[in-house]
Amino acid sequence: MIQVRAFVIVVLISVLAPPAIEAAAYCPSRCVCDDVKLHVTCGEGELDVLPIALNPAIERLVIKFNRIKAIDSSIQFYTELTMLDLSYNHLLGVPKSIFMYQKRLLQLHLNNNKISSIGNKTFAGMGELRVLNLRGNFIEEVTKSLFRALPKLEELNLGENQISTLHPDAFDGLANLRILHLDDNAINVIPTPSFRPLRLLAELYLGLNTLNQIQPGSFEGLQHLRRLDVRGSMLVNLTLDTFRGLENLRSLDISDNHLLKVPTVALSMLGRLEELSLGQNDFEIIPEGAFFGLSNLRKVSISGALNLQRIQSGAFAANTNLDTVVIASNRLLAELDEGAFSGLPHIENVILRDNAIRTFREELLPWKQLRNFDVSGNPLVCNCHMRWMKDLLREKPIETEQNQVICQYPERFGGEALREISSELLGCHQHQSDKDRAVVGAVLVASAASVTTFILVAYRLRHRLVDALGPNWHNKRNSLKEEKDLEFAKAFPEIEYHQPNFNIYTCNYQQMCQAKPMQHPAPQFQHHIYETPIPVSDL
Repeated sequence: MIQVRAFVIVVLISVLAPPAIEAAAYCPSRCVCDDVKLHVTCGEGELDVLPIALNPAIERLVIKFNRIKAIDSSIQFYTELTMLDLSYNHLLGVPKSIFMYQKRLLQLHLNNNKISSIGNKTFAGMGELRVLNLRGNFIEEVTKSLFRALPKLEELNLGENQISTLHPDAFDGLANLRILHLDDNAINVIPTPSFRPLRLLAELYLGLNTLNQIQPGSFEGLQHLRRLDVRGSMLVNLTLDTFRGLENLRSLDISDNHLLKVPTVALSMLGRLEELSLGQNDFEIIPEGAFFGLSNLRKVSISGALNLQRIQSGAFAANTNLDTVVIASNRLLAELDEGAFSGLPHIENVILRDNAIRTFREELLPWKQLRNFDVSGNPLVCNCHMRWMKDLLREKPIETEQNQVICQYPERFGGEALREISSELLGCHQHQSDKDRAVVGAVLVASAASVTTFILVAYRLRHRLVDALGPNWHNKRNSLKEEKDLEFAKAFPEIEYHQPNFNIYTCNYQQMCQAKPMQHPAPQFQHHIYETPIPVSDL
């Protein structure tokens, strides 16, 4: 009664008083009142009841971090509200039909209170509501048609409650719902028909429950679902029917479960998947073709897997559109097979920090093409095999904490930044000399092999080369031969030289070539010095 009288007095004063006095006189302490935007914010105050002396035309009322224990009838004075935030108070419940006069209300935030139950008539009259936040309360059950009075609701947050039971018709009437939070509850079974009325649902958060397994058909009818979060739900196995009906899914989080192997078969149903997170599971290896069928996958995160030890060659070979790989905080992961990241033409971001990897090969990734990479936190052995990374860290501007790439072995480099150690200290001088000698030797061997091959080919093709040069080459060779023989005879006058009897071949265009002997007597060789004549080369 007192509140009603006070409200009447406030209304009379607001009509008679000047605007400046009105704004200054009826805003509670520790509140900020804006009569132009019609916003009132009362944060971190000592309010234990809703104020009734505010401007009745306000549209946004935020009273957070106070001690309000109940929503009384004073809320009915503010019929123009479009947003009401009473989060982080001490509300124990919500009376039936208390919001009957909030016909324009679009957002209602009651999160982080002590509400233990809500009923079918709790939200009566709120036909325009779009967002309802009940996160962080003590709600234990979602009963049948609990939200039927909210036909235009688009986002419903029931996370961080104590919900253990979902009625099969719990979400009946929410045909326009797009975001549903049920994470961090005690749900162990999802009734198969529960989500079927939510035909426009785009995001579903079921993580941190005790599902153990997901019944086949639980997601049927959710053709528009784009994001599914079931992390930390005690899942042991995923089957081919687990994700049936989710062919349009874009993002999936199955991390922090108890999967003994990568669920390749179950995941292969999600042909449009773009983001996948599956860290903190119990598998020991990422095998070849682990993500077969996920041709649109762009980002994969495998972090915190306590038993992961190896990533095989071709693990991501089926994911040619992959641009981001996060493999971090896997304390037993010491082996990356050669070719583990092969076949990734679009890779840009690689996070390999806080694993047990002792060295990185330059051939593992196109490091210079990466926009961002992080290999910090690994027990690196810094020697000449890591010189390429030292040079890369010093020369290429990359979005990474370069000074955090710390050497652990050998002991003389323990705690030192790799980029600050010289090549000589890494032991690259002798290694480079050996390398240079090896290169020179390889060049010499290759040159010798080439020359030998050329000589052999020329020898085998000598007759073809002679034919290719033609008869002119023969005549020229003969004349050179004669001149050489005459010079030889002059040099040795004791030897009588006679020109041999050559057959001259004359050919015309239409007749066969015929030999015409020259009219010279047969040569008579006399040997004064040598017992045998010097032969003339036979052409």
